[in-house]
Amino acid sequence: MRLPSPSSVRRLLGRRPGGPGAAGLRVDDAVQTATELVRAGFSVALEPAAGAVDPGRLEELVVRVGGTGLAARCALTVPVDRLDAAAAADVARAAADAGLDVALGGAPRSVAALAARSPSATVVLRAADPGAEARCRALAGGRVRLVGGRGPAADLAFVRCLNVLMAGAGRPGVGTADPRLVTIAGERAAWNERAPDSWEYVMPWKVRTEQQCRLVAGGYGVRVALTWGEGAPAAVLRRPAGRS
Repeated sequence: MRLPSPSSVRRLLGRRPGGPGAAGLRVDDAVQTATELVRAGFSVALEPAAGAVDPGRLEELVVRVGGTGLAARCALTVPVDRLDAAAAADVARAAADAGLDVALGGAPRSVAALAARSPSATVVLRAADPGAEARCRALAGGRVRLVGGRGPAADLAFVRCLNVLMAGAGRPGVGTADPRLVTIAGERAAWNERAPDSWEYVMPWKVRTEQQCRLVAGGYGVRVALTWGEGAPAAVLRRPAGRS
């Protein structure tokens, strides 16, 4: 398969929200952009905006992604707190059955309840939450996507959690585009002699696109977090530049 040129990849990663080809409004747009990202060497995290948190729409996306052969490179983030427990479980099951990875985001208690029934799912863990480091220790043998917050204290909490996850036997996802934290993650992976396919960066679409291209070219795994559904362009713009 012919790979896209570096310049075309940069254009793809740098599209303006709400413009032609933006992935924010429709399932069709999200699938098309995910297809292009996968062709360019990225994995994709499909993250529903508030306007897309409907079980029917989430399952429609799952069917479309599965039908295009993208499932092995895509993960669906299930917003556990914005769905009732039964609906969240149904969506997670449908995504897993279609071959997508499943990430569970929301309050720790809600996520833990569903994760207990979905042992292969990734837990989205906020480093700034109370007890985050202890949760990392408990989950370090599984799949965890670590995400940060704002300010020096949040960065320190992120690094403490990162140290735990990189030393564990699981598969961490490092949710940051902050160059300092990106560098630290690479150093911790090397220190713990981690293989490139044993962890990944998770970075927002349209944020620090040159950095994303350099990391993929250097052999690192990068999963682009693609927010879709009504309200998605605004969600992308509100997201702090260094955070996933």
